[in-house]
Amino acid sequence: MSPSPHTNSRKNDSDNAKQHFELTPSTTLATAQASLASELAPAISTLLQRSELYIAKMERKQNNLVARSELLEGRLEGGEGKGGGVRRQRSLERLVRRAGTPNGTGGGREGEERALRLKTLRQKKERLGYAVERLTLQSQQRQRQLRMSVAAT
Repeated sequence: MSPSPHTNSRKNDSDNAKQHFELTPSTTLATAQASLASELAPAISTLLQRSELYIAKMERKQNNLVARSELLEGRLEGGEGKGGGVRRQRSLERLVRRAGTPNGTGGGREGEERALRLKTLRQKKERLGYAVERLTLQSQQRQRQLRMSVAAT
C-alpha cells in the first residue's frame, strides 16, 4: 500500500510548523513585571475606589428604602389602628337626630350647630394626630440616616 499524497503534505506542514522558543533573562522578566505593575496599580486602585463608593451608595439607598418602607408601614398600621370612624359617624348622626327632637338637648338649630362643630373638631383632632405621627416617623428616619452617615465616616 502506498502512502497517499495527502499524508505527505500533512507531514511536511507539521515539520514546517515547528515553533522556536527563546529564553529571556530573568532581569528582563523582572523589569517587564515591574513596569506592568506600575502601569496597572493606579487603574486598579481607581477601580477599587469606584466600586467601594458604589457599594456605599447602594447601602445608603437600601437603608433609605428600608426606612421609607418602615415609615409607610407605620402609616398603614396607624390608619388601621384608629378604626372608630363608623362609630363616630353613628354618634354624630344620633346627636343630630336628638337635636331635632323636642326632648333633645337644646333647640333644633343649636344642637345641629353643636354637632357640626363637634364633627369639625374631631376631624381636626384626627388630622393633627396623623401629622404628629408622620412627624415622629420622619424624625426617627432622619435619626437613622444621621447615625448611618456618622457611621460611614
